[in-house]
Amino acid sequence: MIEQLSQQHALEIANAWHYEAPYDFYDMENDLEDYEEVISPEARGDRYYQVMRDGNLYGFFCLEQKGERTLELGLGMKPEHCGKGQGAVFLQEILDFIMGNFAPQVISLSVADFNHRAQQLYLNMGFEVVRRIPQESNGDIHLFVEMEKRV
Repeated sequence: MIEQLSQQHALEIANAWHYEAPYDFYDMENDLEDYEEVISPEARGDRYYQVMRDGNLYGFFCLEQKGERTLELGLGMKPEHCGKGQGAVFLQEILDFIMGNFAPQVISLSVADFNHRAQQLYLNMGFEVVRRIPQESNGDIHLFVEMEKRV
């Protein structure tokens, strides 16, 4: 089930989700800007969603309109579910929600260059690499891969 991200779950994601290295790069506490956005209902607005399974928080995602035709997707799966081959089902649920509620021509996302596991998932799900770019994140400059899927 997908619904608006609750404050309780936003705080759980921000404070209690800790990934194993090297994926600890994605811990919210490592990026003050992301952390402050996710814990603030005003900053989150209606762009953040929670993915529930059996009444428990499974993951989250956020959406941001980029231009007239592109919807940018950011997503995260609860650490205990990562690396267990569940990413395709998780991502497909999100993509189905997007297509059922929005009308983008393109869905875009960015993934850390080192995260080959996620990149392979996105490629398998029909995303294509657009470019690699340096971006500020976690107080430093890191290389990210921009990907997009035409829908």
